[in-house]
Amino acid sequence: MVAFIDAEREAHGIEPICAQLPIAPSTYYAQKAQARDPAKRSARAQRDATLRDAIQRVWQANFRVYGVAKVWRQLRREGIPVARCTVARLMRALGVRGAVRGRAFTITTSAAEAAARPADLVQRTFTATRPNRLWVADLTYVATWRGFVYVAFVIDVFARRIVGWRVDTTLRSDLALDALEQALHARPDRDGLVHHSDRGTDSRGRNDARARGRAGGGPGPSSTPRRRAPA
Repeated sequence: MVAFIDAEREAHGIEPICAQLPIAPSTYYAQKAQARDPAKRSARAQRDATLRDAIQRVWQANFRVYGVAKVWRQLRREGIPVARCTVARLMRALGVRGAVRGRAFTITTSAAEAAARPADLVQRTFTATRPNRLWVADLTYVATWRGFVYVAFVIDVFARRIVGWRVDTTLRSDLALDALEQALHARPDRDGLVHHSDRGTDSRGRNDARARGRAGGGPGPSSTPRRRAPA
């Protein structure tokens, strides 16, 4: 805002510009005076300026991979007394951050919008009056020290119990099918069963056909559009 006033002051004057902006002329003049003489800044502002230089130096010296905790510890080792929250605040202001191990996220679904899909037999009414009436399935991932592992699971809606699951280090297209086959083997009494999942699993139509073939014509597949996270 000060820079904008500097650019327009010759054409419009400082007071008329400040009257249209949420800044008082006295604040503008104080900012200009502090820019000319840093000693007029508040004690906190002066200390923040010194700490910003130290934080930037430590971050640059360590290949730009140090995060808040490591920068803070390094400053303490150098005899600079500073709170961890202060380091975090100034690093945010500087726009610097530490390196993140692995990816910050992973993708578990890749829906083909043009592919044929089963009808939605559930209509988002996830209730059942008896066991083996409605199963819901999904894929998720878990971050471990050795990387991401993918987990497919099938839940009996009535019992609220996982009846089939599989874990793998790769997101293969039949991972969800393996979990379903385990559930089918564990629950042979499944007349009228509906197996419901979202539309994100790769090769969904092929897997549904394969599952129905192994299960002797069931369960009935159902799917709903996968909800996207808000931007």
